[in-house]
Amino acid sequence: MKFLVVGGGAREHAIAATLERAGADVVVASANANPGLDRIARAFVRVDPTDGPRVVEFARKEHVAVAVIGPEAPLAAGVADALRAAEIPTVGPSRDGARIESSKLFCRELLARHGIAASPRVATPASVEEVDRAVAELGVPFVVKPDGLTAGKGVWVQGSDFTDPKEGAVYAKSLLLQGGRVLLEEKLDGEEFSQMAFVTDSGIYPMPAVQDFKRALEGNRGGNTGGMGSYSQRDHLLPFLNSGDRDAAIEILRRTVAALRADGISYRGVLYGGFMLTARGPLLVEYNARFGDPEGINALTLYEEGNFAEFLHGVATGRVDPNLVRFRLRSTVVKYIVPPGYGDHPKAGGLLEVDTGAIEAEGVHVYYGSVEAAGPGTVRLGSSRGVALVGEASAIYEAGTRVEAALAHLRGDYYVRHDIGTKEDLARRVEHLRQLRAPGAKPSPLPLSVAAAAAPPSSAGTAEQLLG
Repeated sequence: MKFLVVGGGAREHAIAATLERAGADVVVASANANPGLDRIARAFVRVDPTDGPRVVEFARKEHVAVAVIGPEAPLAAGVADALRAAEIPTVGPSRDGARIESSKLFCRELLARHGIAASPRVATPASVEEVDRAVAELGVPFVVKPDGLTAGKGVWVQGSDFTDPKEGAVYAKSLLLQGGRVLLEEKLDGEEFSQMAFVTDSGIYPMPAVQDFKRALEGNRGGNTGGMGSYSQRDHLLPFLNSGDRDAAIEILRRTVAALRADGISYRGVLYGGFMLTARGPLLVEYNARFGDPEGINALTLYEEGNFAEFLHGVATGRVDPNLVRFRLRSTVVKYIVPPGYGDHPKAGGLLEVDTGAIEAEGVHVYYGSVEAAGPGTVRLGSSRGVALVGEASAIYEAGTRVEAALAHLRGDYYVRHDIGTKEDLARRVEHLRQLRAPGAKPSPLPLSVAAAAAPPSSAGTAEQLLG
């Protein structure tokens, strides 16, 4: 079976590598050369991945059985629609389905319209004149979100990106003056986690929960990024996330898919819920319409070898054999190698020597992102995330230790967050949530409807039951 992978980053390298391990042939459509993808691909075309006609032309030429779309931009541009119109089964939602990510306003309105009370308090000023009034009405620390796609870097959080509410209001006004829409959302206190699921006509099929690290610098300081790294736990929960809270998040995913279908929007692909686990349970921060990057790399690393191609074919065509959905019981840690200054002022162009054989001998996988081949064992770093290193072990901190050992086999000027997956960081997160949920703690006020929905639904079963 031949698969087309659309996109050229480390996430797409991981998708292609997982398909290759399952015995599939892979061809690639991407704007950039990627040393990892170029090694795997039986054929490739350099093309803007949002150019539906050219992607379809390449897919037809290669007689692909299934297309898998990695990034959000092609989904928002309707490339999945173009492929399906050409009778090519595709893992990735339609343009309408992708609005769950490409328009945060669409997402919040969908949830409200269908009574899915999983949102914080939200204000949507339509003009500059309405911003100050919206800030006053919220009356709590808030987050400024552009309505459209921002590659994870356009959101401003009070306490991190600005201190005085007036600064946040100025940023919101600037977005409106540029012709965009903006949302002001209550800043939630808790621990963020990502719950992804494969979605097709026969149901949703959850992946292991993952925690992502968005901030550029250790200690969760610095600017927002696409993600500096992430970890997952052996039991597919997280140190601070119990099965009831995970089941509640999965139920929100399930109800969201049902809401889309009630509005006439079918969805075949990956739905990624970014949640904040608060004192009242999980609340939705955002949806993505595809694998997270890096979170998807954690999940793909754990997928049981041998049937991934058959499984994705089932997702794309509408019906999955639940017996094919198997993730190994192991912990993973992803750490991204990035250029110095990444997050604010990246210094692109530096050479990085990568001893792949030695790294893999440490039990660590290597996936390439924003790099160019620059000779045997050498790549040139771009301005974004360059190389994803993925450690796997029984415990999270052991997986992180493997990645740290693998860094000895890199030579060059780069930056990496060393605090991802450490015992100290994990303990801080567990203690943070313990304090939030301690008797007598005073969580930030939320509307009654949101607080009620955040508790685990009575209909939610175990993760295994929810797979059915």
